Amino acid sequence: MRLVRLLPLLMSVALTVPMVSHAADQYVPLQQRMSPEEFKAAGLDKLSPDELKNLDGWLSGHAKAATKMVDQAGKPVFYPSSEKAGPIQARVQGSFNGFGGHGEFTLDNGQVWKQADTSKVSCLSSNNPKVTIRRSLMGNWMMAVDGCNDTTSVVRTK
Repeated sequence: MRLVRLLPLLMSVALTVPMVSHAADQYVPLQQRMSPEEFKAAGLDKLSPDELKNLDGWLSGHAKAATKMVDQAGKPVFYPSSEKAGPIQARVQGSFNGFGGHGEFTLDNGQVWKQADTSKVSCLSSNNPKVTIRRSLMGNWMMAVDGCNDTTSVVRTK
């Protein structure tokens, strides 16, 4: 009997949650999101009503942009520690002669990684070798290069 009383309440909550999340996804025009001072400082008060409408239309379709995260020092955080990131497979651009202790490696996917430790590992010289970068159990990143029998700890810089 008690469940029968709670059923209408549970149903209303269940129906309300999707409506609230849908409302959060709707675009709010710039004039409503900004104070009049911010709107003027951005130069948006110079737009005609049609130009402002076109800008709002464009923003409504592009409003969901990924936000870059930064650490306390302001450096970018590419993979938050709570995020599970799979291995990265790419190629080192140019010649690779091993890990010299302070090397920086540009990959063909545009990422740049820097050696995090000062260990020196000799490897066979190669051009554009395949590289795999995996997150270790401790949360740091380890780089393995084809033709090299050892790995080194790296941090992403770009």
